[in-house]
Amino acid sequence: MSGTTFSSGFLLGVFALLLGIGAIAAAIRRRRGKVRYPETYAASGGIAYTAVQIGCGSALLLGGVGLIVLATVFRS
Repeated sequence: MSGTTFSSGFLLGVFALLLGIGAIAAAIRRRRGKVRYPETYAASGGIAYTAVQIGCGSALLLGGVGLIVLATVFRS
């Protein structure tokens, strides 16, 4: 049963890591797309929106790394 516990925590960590990378990439892509229209970019939150989105992606990224480390350390 311990192998199943390790793999589920590890896979959850990998999933969170991939979600974090995807969220950061989406924020950067959205920023590049909105630069062409500065009025709408500023009206929709501008750089603050991008910073919050990158921050949430970073939290997912760090959470994923933490889950991977915990699953590896507590593997019995």
